[in-house]
Amino acid sequence: MSNETTAWTLIFGAWLVASVSTLGALFFGEVMQLPPCVLCWYQRIFMFPLVLILPIGLFPFDRKVIRYALPLAVLGWLIAVFHLLLVAGVIPESIKPCTQGVPCSATVIEWFGFVTIPLLSAVAFSTIIAFLVPAYPRDSK
Repeated sequence: MSNETTAWTLIFGAWLVASVSTLGALFFGEVMQLPPCVLCWYQRIFMFPLVLILPIGLFPFDRKVIRYALPLAVLGWLIAVFHLLLVAGVIPESIKPCTQGVPCSATVIEWFGFVTIPLLSAVAFSTIIAFLVPAYPRDSK
């Protein structure tokens, strides 16, 4: 496979993960009627635009789209990791990132005893970053 084809495939993979994550967030909120906490909203703010930005770089192919997508993914990942640590009790709740509405430290969904919404978000952002970093154009200035 050529370098261009590999980069296109990686960016497409990142878009696929962002799309599934966005659909999952919408499913939790709209179908399951689970209100998002403040940190969930911030993660959505960084995930949702990726669904629109990444395909712009696919048709026609322009790997420079990573310059716009990667910062969104990294910032979303930082918030997701903070949220994950808050839910795990590593970060004290006294920091109070969610003073109104749904508490950020609440575990709304827990599959298999450990899979929570913040974990799903952190894995999604990690996967997107793992797809975008190797596809980043090395020769740009």
